[in-house]
Order: sequence, then C-alpha cells, then structure tokens
Amino acid sequence: MKPKTPDNHPDLFRSQLSQMLNLSHPLCRLADQINWSRLEEKIEVVYSDGCGHPALPTRLLAGLHYLKYTFNESDESVVERWVENPYWQYFCGYEQLQHKLPLHPTTLVKWRNRVGDKLDSLLEEILNVAIETKALKRHALKHVNVDTTVHEKAIAFPTDARLYHKMRITLVREAHKRNINLRQSFKKVGKKAFIMQGRYASAKQMKRANKQTRKLKTYLGRLTRDIKRKAPKMDDDLKQLIERSTALLKQKRHDKNKIYSVHEHAVHCIAKGKIHKRYEFGSKASIVTTSKDNWVVSAQSLDNPYDGHTLEGALNHVTQLTGITPEHAYCDMGYRGHGIKEKTKVHLVGKIPKRATKALRKWMKRRAAVEPIIGHLKSDYRLNRNHLKGKSGDRANTVLAAAAYNMAKLLAWFYWPEYFSALFSDFKFVMRSSTENTGRLMG
Repeated sequence: MKPKTPDNHPDLFRSQLSQMLNLSHPLCRLADQINWSRLEEKIEVVYSDGCGHPALPTRLLAGLHYLKYTFNESDESVVERWVENPYWQYFCGYEQLQHKLPLHPTTLVKWRNRVGDKLDSLLEEILNVAIETKALKRHALKHVNVDTTVHEKAIAFPTDARLYHKMRITLVREAHKRNINLRQSFKKVGKKAFIMQGRYASAKQMKRANKQTRKLKTYLGRLTRDIKRKAPKMDDDLKQLIERSTALLKQKRHDKNKIYSVHEHAVHCIAKGKIHKRYEFGSKASIVTTSKDNWVVSAQSLDNPYDGHTLEGALNHVTQLTGITPEHAYCDMGYRGHGIKEKTKVHLVGKIPKRATKALRKWMKRRAAVEPIIGHLKSDYRLNRNHLKGKSGDRANTVLAAAAYNMAKLLAWFYWPEYFSALFSDFKFVMRSSTENTGRLMG
C-alpha cells in the first residue's frame, strides 16, 4: 500500500518545532529547499495500490538515510539520535517534538531492499538542490574527473581453512533446520583443527598447518556427500549451498571466479597495486566528480570490470542525474581503450602533451582532485567497509555515500553566510565598544 502522510495535526497544548528551532540552521534550510514531493513521486512507484497496512512516510525514511550517511551512523544509532535531536525531526517532516522511536531499525533494511535502483533519486535530488541554490554551477558539469576504487565487503580474510570451517558450520545449521539426520557433524574435531591450523600458521610451521587444512577439507567433503545422500530432493536454498560447497572443494589457487565468502556471493578479489594491502575483497565503485568544485555527480557499484569499460556507463549516469552531458572527462591511464567516440572528449592524464594549451594543462592537473574525495567517502561517509548484503547492498551503500558527501557540502554552503554575519556583528560590537572607550579616555 502507498505510504501514509505524517500525522501533523496541530495540538493546542504543544508547541510547534518551527517556533522552537532556529530556522536559519543549515538542516532547517536544507529541509525547506528539498522538493520532497518530487522525491516521493519517484520512489513511491515501488509500492502497490492494493489493500494492506500503509507504509511509513517516504520523507521519514529518505531523511533518515540522508542523516545516517552524512553523520556516519548505523541503522540503530540514527533512530536513537533522531529522538534526541529536534532538528533531525524537523528535517524528516515532523512539526511537533516526538518522544518515541519513529520505526524499528530493521525497517530501514527492508526499505532499501524494496526501493532498489530508485535510491539514485536521493543523489539526484541533492544535486538538484545544489543546482537550484547555485551552490553547483551548471557550467561546472562540463569538466569532470573519473576514477574507480575498491568497495570492500565486511568479510574476514578468506583463507582456505576459514572457508572450509565456515561452510561446514553453515551446512550443519541448515541440515538441522530441515531435520536431516547427519552421520557426523564434525563440531568438536572441526573446531579443534581450525584452531590448531591458525596456531601452526602463526608459528610458521606450514607443514602442520597444511595438514590441519586438509583435515578441514575432508570434514567438509564428508558432510557435503552425507547431505546429498540423505536429501535427494532439496529446496533451492540448500541446493545452492551444496553447489557452493562443491565448488569450494574443487577450486584451486589460480582459478577464476573463486568463492571468497560463504554468506556473500558477489565478492571479487581485486589487486590495486598497494604495498600495504595487496588484495582487497569486494566490488568496484566508479566515482565521477566535477573538476572545479568537487561535487560527486555519479556513483555506481560494479562487479570487477576493466576501468575503461566503466567510463561510458559513468558518463551516461551523470547525464541521467543532472540532465547535462559532460564535455570533457579526465581519467588516469587505467582508462586506456575506453572506446568512447561521442560528445564527451576523454583526456588520459599520464603525461601532459607538449602541445597542450595552458587551460588544458590546468584541467588535466585537476584530475588528481578526485583522489581525496574518494578518501573522504571512505573515511567519513561509510564507503570504506560495506556491511550491507548482496549486490543491492553494494549499490545502496555507494549511492548513499555520494549523496551524503554532497549533503555535507550543502550544509556547509548554508552555514557559512550565517557564520560570517555573526562574525561581522561581533566585530561591529567590538569596534563600537572600543570607540566608546577611546572617547571616554579622550574626554
């Protein structure tokens, strides 16, 4: 059923938030600038018109996601802080102070899964506000910087011993749920072998460590074959788990499309040439920013394609969100062989050509500005380690991190005029006081 409207009937015995708060606060000003009805129209298409319990207001759920990623909160903590902060309540569309939790934190998970691709609307709306308030100039969208980064998944480092151990535990749990009488669960001996493998590996006794790893592989193989014998007609979930267990037992060191996590299917091993971290496990994120003002105008989550093959989709995403096609795109040498022959001219910044004009040299040197933006997205806006499940979780985390980065820039844009006006008023007061004191001394 379609979302219900917030219950904002006036209460004669309670004060309105608009009478209690400072409406020049950046959050209040941003809340008034966002076109919430336009955002609701784009998102509410995922709801059905049938009967049932009405959904929660879209502004509340979208506002909580804006606040969660902007202030780096979890699903639980953002709901708890929402009750304590009246400015957050005003931002989410409430007119009177609330004293109860607006929803259960798991509702945010269900809403993200339901909305899916429509989460791009949250990034699009923030960009629209930036353009309408002239914080982001339209001509700044003509020059963009493009780069990719690794979007790490929240998984443990995938050693063979750990994968065998975790897969065996998962199979035992699922078999017990379906009342499958196992010959042996290998609970005690499997745990002991996993502990000893870690101890031997830590002591650099690799022959003993490899022996324990072979034991863990043997336990997993016996358990997998036992389930196959006793459950010839398996449901889809168990069948998929058995197939992953069989593939895990067969995979070798140099195979492609290996399994790196038991509970996460869309995890890739990506080598980025870092000395301190040779391999990162997750997906690839494509980030596009404006060269001049450092606004994030596109953020996409991808599997692990070649960088040059992601460029066309990234530029199309910029056009989709802003309605403007970039004229110049500045990339590193990883984008060689992009194959783009359209309106956008691609500049590969490896070595600046001698015949480049002064203006072109300036823009090409600005390509490196995308690197610290990616650093801020990871350190401040939850892009560093993704705790959301599946490919949909990768996509949601990437888009919402970009929206939060732009929202923080908008809050700063609304804050500085107030700061300078207050600073100027204090300066005038100090000058007036010093003038009066000087007059008294002279008199």
